[in-house]
Amino acid sequence: MPVYALNLFDVANKNEYLEYAKRSVSEVQSHGGKVISLGKFRESVQGDITPRTVLILVEWESKEAFESYRNDPKLADLHPHRENGSENYIWHLFDKLEDLRPILKE
Repeated sequence: MPVYALNLFDVANKNEYLEYAKRSVSEVQSHGGKVISLGKFRESVQGDITPRTVLILVEWESKEAFESYRNDPKLADLHPHRENGSENYIWHLFDKLEDLRPILKE
């Protein structure tokens, strides 16, 4: 079952994050992921989460595909660029739903 990874973060070091970005799209794709949306924070309308500057939404073929990207030893040199290039990182997984019926069932 597909999952969505919601990534919210601030850029802490542009050079470090650019090193990550140069390779990450192709590596995400090779592990079964697809970037669905990129965004820059505009404004807070409602809620108590501290805003982050960047939004990236990735659809993964499965939770296992996501984990294969996170844990691939060949990418051990890639992930530190994300970690060193960003701060205040939120990385949440959501199950893909066709509609809200599964949540709204009693």
